Amino acid sequence: MPEAPISPAAVIELLTAEHILEPQEPIAPDSDLFSMGLDSMAMMQLLLQIEERFKLTVNPAEMTRERFATANALASFLGEKRRLAA
Repeated sequence: MPEAPISPAAVIELLTAEHILEPQEPIAPDSDLFSMGLDSMAMMQLLLQIEERFKLTVNPAEMTRERFATANALASFLGEKRRLAA
């Protein structure tokens, strides 16, 4: 049975539940995560949580600003990664 797609909502839930980001306003799927406080330390935390929750390994070379810019972008990247790993 294939795993459920990784949605922007799942990415947002991960960011907030694990206190990776604690923004003043709710995170929307197209919110700029970097302007909401995503920095290199937060990205490393996020990477660990992605591996744990979604069972995906992201190489540091894959951690581009474009891929991590928004919940939509990150969900799309992770979904494609999961699809290619299947």
